[in-house]
Amino acid sequence: MSQWVIETKALSKRYKGRFAVSDLNLRIGKGEIYGFLGPNGAGKTTTIRMLLGLIKPSSGKVELFGRPLAKERIALLRKVGALVESPSYYGHLTAVDNLEAIRKIIDAPKSRIDETLHIVGLTKEARRAVKGYSLGMKQRLGIASALLGNPELLVLDEPTNGLDPSGILEIRELIKSMPKQHGVTVMISSHLLGEVEQMASTVGIIRQGKIVFQDTFESLRKQARSTVAIRASEPSEAVQTLRGLGLDAECHEGLIVLNDAVSDSAVGTVVRKLVERNHDVYRVEERRKSLEELFLRIVEEGGGR
Repeated sequence: MSQWVIETKALSKRYKGRFAVSDLNLRIGKGEIYGFLGPNGAGKTTTIRMLLGLIKPSSGKVELFGRPLAKERIALLRKVGALVESPSYYGHLTAVDNLEAIRKIIDAPKSRIDETLHIVGLTKEARRAVKGYSLGMKQRLGIASALLGNPELLVLDEPTNGLDPSGILEIRELIKSMPKQHGVTVMISSHLLGEVEQMASTVGIIRQGKIVFQDTFESLRKQARSTVAIRASEPSEAVQTLRGLGLDAECHEGLIVLNDAVSDSAVGTVVRKLVERNHDVYRVEERRKSLEELFLRIVEEGGGR
């Protein structure tokens, strides 16, 4: 059996001659929190709808738990909980009554209502009309409804969208608890790198319907390497000196930029060599490229793996 909870193979969806999703190859392992990142309109929601069997792919395959979704749709989706866009609820009913309506449809044990309300931290608010809930509480109720069938996979589309900082923190901590405490694999769709970085261990970046990066966050961080910038006299000549020492140096806007990862001792050596060759060194600074800058570059250029 496949090790992947979700695997897509050349998954594509075309609308009126235009590809919303093209040749998508996702792989999400058991117990992961997978961040599915991309700007609005990149194809995230279309992908999620295909993963949940809500729309039919134009071509390609979706496998859940190592089994083909097209052939075993009902059986496989019983193991999946999802919250796509905004949660649905009856505002005049309590949380318990809202979950009871869903429980009857999916034929879940009645005990799951109390269990899921406890998981999302709504036990004390269970008998209140939902129309009086904050936006964060409504979002947690939506996650409770997705957990009602005791799923092995939880798919969340923009789960913190529109929430205030307190609500975002609540949802973030809830999602982070899912794999370890409840054995649930989580896929989160978002356009906010900084938010997903605090929850996910693995990331897939989609641009114009195509995956342009898929790896661990650690691998992404390694690409966001730092550079050392030196302001010195006669920078063009100084760059030639440093290249002669085997360093990847270039002159940019009057600054000497060292592109390799350089240790403190190596920086000291560079400064000494420049001074020995009669260059005045005015300033040395480290410039660390942020993940956000790297994310924007990947999205704009389509570069990645």
